[in-house]
Amino acid sequence: MKQTEAGSPWLWIPTLYFAEGIPYFIVNNISVIMFTRLGVPNETMALYTGLLYLPWTIKPLWSPFVDILKTKRWWIVAMQALMAVAFALLAFSIPFDLSSTTIAAKETPVGLFTFTLILFLVTAFASATHDIAADGFYMLALSEKSQSFFVGIRSTFYRLSSIFGQGILVYVAGVLEESTDNIPLAWRLTLMGTAVLFAAITIYHTFFIPKPLQDAPRMTSTGEPARSAKEILTEFAQAFATFFKKAGVLTAMLFLLLYRFPEALMLKMVSPFFLDGPDAGGMGLTTKEMGIVYGTIGIIALTLGGIFGGVYASRKGLRRSLWPMALALTLPCAVYVYMGLCHPSSIGIVSACVAVEQFGYGYGFTAYMLYMIWFSTGEFKTSHYAICTAFMALSMMIPGMFAGYLWKWIGGYVPFFCLVMVCSLLTFAVTFIVRKKVPEDFGRK
Repeated sequence: MKQTEAGSPWLWIPTLYFAEGIPYFIVNNISVIMFTRLGVPNETMALYTGLLYLPWTIKPLWSPFVDILKTKRWWIVAMQALMAVAFALLAFSIPFDLSSTTIAAKETPVGLFTFTLILFLVTAFASATHDIAADGFYMLALSEKSQSFFVGIRSTFYRLSSIFGQGILVYVAGVLEESTDNIPLAWRLTLMGTAVLFAAITIYHTFFIPKPLQDAPRMTSTGEPARSAKEILTEFAQAFATFFKKAGVLTAMLFLLLYRFPEALMLKMVSPFFLDGPDAGGMGLTTKEMGIVYGTIGIIALTLGGIFGGVYASRKGLRRSLWPMALALTLPCAVYVYMGLCHPSSIGIVSACVAVEQFGYGYGFTAYMLYMIWFSTGEFKTSHYAICTAFMALSMMIPGMFAGYLWKWIGGYVPFFCLVMVCSLLTFAVTFIVRKKVPEDFGRK
């Protein structure tokens, strides 16, 4: 069937990918800040917020069913509505008040934490399903020419959602903390505002996302599903099996799991480090300052690093880019050792340190993405790439879960960040192993 476009893509692509990013960053990043501010112990916070990566790790398992059940447009609107409800319930799951002594003692009611965590997990599954539907709908609703044209637009608005989620929302929460002098109330209001925003996005997309003929459950001439659930599972099992039969799969798995290990270990402890006071070894930033320094300046630097990484890789190719990018990914983590030892009081110096580390991460992450593309080439390319992204999520999930306990065991932020630097050896080891396996010209423009 010839592919046709319905409606102007400008009416829905920016809002769709803006909506795709917000829940991901709320679940995986803002939850860390919120639980830290509400007094959840670092080790508990890191363990359970680390588990929130699970839906993105296992989403290849149910992504085929999005193809045959309902339409991708239906999944998009339904998941957005579900997330709006989940954000509203999250707001009501936080009590009106927690005493300052409770927060200072790092004690949070168990019932609050459990119920809030469940709601975050619901949001995570809805967000992962929304990702599947949105990316599939993008390919169905646009011609190949338009897909190429709008790929930069969708990427831009996804990045803007990152700044909005990690920067503006955190800043707003910080302003509310200061104006109300009530941390739980501030986060209640922030989450309720997010729920209203997602309700508005859901209503908007109900009317403005097109209904292309291609976006329909695959049916036979008799009205039966073109593929049964059994057939889908069989096909997925075949793709899964062929992935683990690919040459060099063990090396690839090691690279996917360990290349980002230092960053994955450090990530869950960055927010507590910035928010904890000097007496606890932290920087003592306010929530508002956190939104500016890490959620805005850091994200801009991360984006620029990714752009420069892409330009460099297109000129040099993946093989020649691996070592510079591995070094850029790991060595800038040393800024946290510096901040932990010196505790600079200037917000400008702190911002510069964050910018250097995030730029390096964005630059170094380019090699990781290109490697996944290279290893996925061949039969079942799409399924194999999806499996690679599952390993990508797993590589962040496992280290993050245990980061808090490791921080507590090792005795503070400075020893913890020193250990992160030592773990850079894992990145160097897997880079050395895979480099010779990558073709010389892969990724070169």
